[in-house]
Amino acid sequence: MVEADCGGETAAAALHAFAPEAVLHLAAKGGVARALRDPGAHVRAGLASTVALYESACAAGATRLVSASSGGAVYGDPARLPAHEGLAPRPRSAYGAGKLAEEGYLSAARRRHGVEGLSLRYGNVYGPRQDGTGEAGVVAITCHRLREGARPVVYGSGEQTRDFVFVLDVVAANLAALASRRSGFVNVGTGEQTSVRRVVEILVDRGGGDGFETAAARPGEVARVSLDGGRASRWLGWRARTTIEDGLSATATWFRVSG
Repeated sequence: MVEADCGGETAAAALHAFAPEAVLHLAAKGGVARALRDPGAHVRAGLASTVALYESACAAGATRLVSASSGGAVYGDPARLPAHEGLAPRPRSAYGAGKLAEEGYLSAARRRHGVEGLSLRYGNVYGPRQDGTGEAGVVAITCHRLREGARPVVYGSGEQTRDFVFVLDVVAANLAALASRRSGFVNVGTGEQTSVRRVVEILVDRGGGDGFETAAARPGEVARVSLDGGRASRWLGWRARTTIEDGLSATATWFRVSG
């Protein structure tokens, strides 16, 4: 294992030594809130490193690149839901704009180097082993607070919706994308909207909590998200299989027993 900035010289040397046929890029630093506070730092830490990784992977001989993008952040507040890939991107946050730019650079790498490149526009990925101490990931943060004996926090009305997709389903999508010859971008989501309030209520019930606190809405958040999975089905033979109830139960159980 090599621990390094994915866009740095150490990572480039590791890629050169390994000479991969394909590269799956999942590394990221921060989320919507962090990018909002300092967009320039986000570009340097996220976008710049990602572009450098693309170049290093191509130089190392990779012929396929699969990269994590964000469906909710790239589409912004779409005119219709579930959002499909034919809709024009309308990111509302620096984070979403950065992910859209990464997709553009991956497209440029395809044309420049002749590699196959696919951006996966994830929904809100959640599941066991997710870090609950940061700023992103309402499921993990809620589970962590419940484990610590603290009340979860719901920002705004809690009626904002997300397309929550379980981590094992995302793993299956990643593997299918690596095995595919498709290039471009594709949604990885359930096609369903679930409110943040409902997610927190389910987790409080599973975790034995006594309710939640509320706080002011956070800037830059989109109101409603769900992702059309038709292209993923056609291109990758993939669809989400885990219900929100089953996924949240598995996640809550892991946080309880891992504490």
